[in-house]
Amino acid sequence: MTAWRAYIVGSALLEHRLNRELAITHGLSIADYEILVSLSEAPDMQMRMSELANCIAHSKSRMSHQIRRLEKEGLVRRQECPEDGRGVLAVLTEDGLAKLRGAAPDHVKGVREHMIDLLDPDEQKTLASVFSRLTAHLRSLE
Repeated sequence: MTAWRAYIVGSALLEHRLNRELAITHGLSIADYEILVSLSEAPDMQMRMSELANCIAHSKSRMSHQIRRLEKEGLVRRQECPEDGRGVLAVLTEDGLAKLRGAAPDHVKGVREHMIDLLDPDEQKTLASVFSRLTAHLRSLE
C-alpha cells in the first residue's frame, strides 16, 4: 500500500508540476505536448486519430476535443485519410512544429529536474522496466 500511495501522489504531483510549467511558459497542456510530440515522430508528421488516441492512451472523444482545440490554434489540422475515406488524419502544422521546438527544451529540463535527476541509473532502469511491463500488460487487455 505504501508503494501504491507513493505512486498515486507522486505521479499526480509530477504531472501537475510539468503541466503547470508548460502552460505558464508555452500555453500548452501536457496532453497537448504529447500529441505534438507523437505527430512530430510519425511519418509525414501525421497519424490517424484513432492511432494517435491509442498511442497516448486517450479516449477517442478526448482526442477529438484536444485536436479541435489545437486546430483552432493552428498547431494541427485534420484531413481525410487518402487510403480510407472514413479515417481522419491529424497533421502537425509548421506552427505546431515550431511550438513544439520552443517548448521541448523547457519540458525536458522540467522532466530531468523533477524526476530523472532524482534517480540513480539503476532506479531509472528499474522504473523503465516496471512501466514497460505495466504498459504491455494493460495494452494486452484492450
